[in-house]
Amino acid sequence: MGAVVKQPLGVLGTLRTFLETIKFSHTVFALPFAFTGAVLAASGLPSLYQAFWILMAMVGARTAAMGLNRLIDAELDRANPRTCGRAIPAGLLGKNTVFLCSGAAVILFFVAAYRLNHLCFILSPLALFLLVVYSYCKRFTALSHVVLGLCLAVAPVGAWIAVRGSVELSPFILGVAVLFWVAGFDILYALQDLEFDRSAGLCSIPARFGARGALLTARLFHVVTCVMLLFLAVAAGLGIAYLAGVCIAVLLLSYEHWLVKDGDLAKLDAAFFTMNGYISITVFFFTLGDVLFR
Repeated sequence: MGAVVKQPLGVLGTLRTFLETIKFSHTVFALPFAFTGAVLAASGLPSLYQAFWILMAMVGARTAAMGLNRLIDAELDRANPRTCGRAIPAGLLGKNTVFLCSGAAVILFFVAAYRLNHLCFILSPLALFLLVVYSYCKRFTALSHVVLGLCLAVAPVGAWIAVRGSVELSPFILGVAVLFWVAGFDILYALQDLEFDRSAGLCSIPARFGARGALLTARLFHVVTCVMLLFLAVAAGLGIAYLAGVCIAVLLLSYEHWLVKDGDLAKLDAAFFTMNGYISITVFFFTLGDVLFR
């Protein structure tokens, strides 16, 4: 039998494959928190102009970060049984294609920052630097989860700056909450690669402390998230509606940890994707309701 020849994907097929490989749909994790920062900064709804360019900045930054991550980790992904089917290792996308798409996303991010205000534009290279550095962190530090959290923590702070053009305490409190929220669920996600990380000499909390230590660390991180969300109510003068949203988020986080208790990864997708999407959306809508109707 002859060798199987892969058919060209075409422009739309290539774009669809690229969006799948960067998990474009997971933008929902950070986007609601970015708009939470914008709502707090505007004390209501930001303008349509601001909302549009905040959305473009988020899409550009995350697309660039994930695309570059797939390029930087291509050989590791090829060696990992869990990730060897990703587009680059599987030969579905060439590295040049991913690089060009990521470059276009970088341009979109910088244009969006420029259109928002001068301070956003000045700080945009720092945000991009953090996004790139994250991809290398697991090669030398188990705190790579915290660095990822820092990358997403930039979202609410950046959205606040986009609306106000200045920096205050409230967005940083929300940013710290996001940092530990992301770091916590990334630790849970990394449980899948515990043995591979150890064999490949990569650094992660699960590889360093084992499944039990990783679960405990993730729980502690999410306790910090809950405390910071409560602290935000005081700092930003938020009321009962916001606190109701925080209570729901706490319950969702608790359920997330219940799903992976004792290191059981059978329901990890539900814990990682479904619960975290619900958490970020819940905090946004209850914050918006509190600001608009109080």
